[in-house]
Amino acid sequence: MMTKPLRLLLVEDDELFRLGLQVRLRQEAGIEIAAEAEDGETAIALAQQHPLDVVLLDIGLPGLGGLETCRQLKQVAPTLPILVLTSQSQKTLIPQIIEAGAQGYCLKGIGAETLVLALRSVAAGASWWDAAATAEIRTALDLRAAPSAAVQSGAASAPPLPSTVGLTQRELEILSLMSKGKNNQEIAATLYITPGTVRVHVHSILQKLEVRDRTQAVLAAIQQHLV
Repeated sequence: MMTKPLRLLLVEDDELFRLGLQVRLRQEAGIEIAAEAEDGETAIALAQQHPLDVVLLDIGLPGLGGLETCRQLKQVAPTLPILVLTSQSQKTLIPQIIEAGAQGYCLKGIGAETLVLALRSVAAGASWWDAAATAEIRTALDLRAAPSAAVQSGAASAPPLPSTVGLTQRELEILSLMSKGKNNQEIAATLYITPGTVRVHVHSILQKLEVRDRTQAVLAAIQQHLV
């Protein structure tokens, strides 16, 4: 039985670069470019007109801009996964992308096979951050979580031990695999359980961590040193 192709919204203002993406992505049997946009306003309108599975979004858009486009796409389609593709590599951009609601981040120049893998991972419910972005996320969260240097009698207080916030051992295993970008099918195969069981555990993890999606769960896990 043939699986349904991923319906992609491609948002890129550079016509030549967009054409190159079109040519490459149309070679993938499992990906269908359902709609294209050159700016954020058009992208938001198209997201309301077409059934979509994933968005590939350039962050350097004219007019509304990529970050605001991401935010507004999440308002009109909260469950629609968004993979950001950008030529910008500033460290300050990463937390902004996360705050805007994107599930992943790739730099332009990424290999075609890796880009396709990132799109599939994000569409399957996993997050995708390149190595530099992951390191920056960890650094930012570690600094935010670092206790203030309260000194008593010349000795600094010890940092608190990490809390598992009521997660079971199985949930911690699944959370660890989620942090590595694994989707439900891959987690199920790794742990020799069914994808349905994984979905139940993921739902429980989101509730216990009090987050709304997998990306936030992974970030919370890093912050609390659970993975």
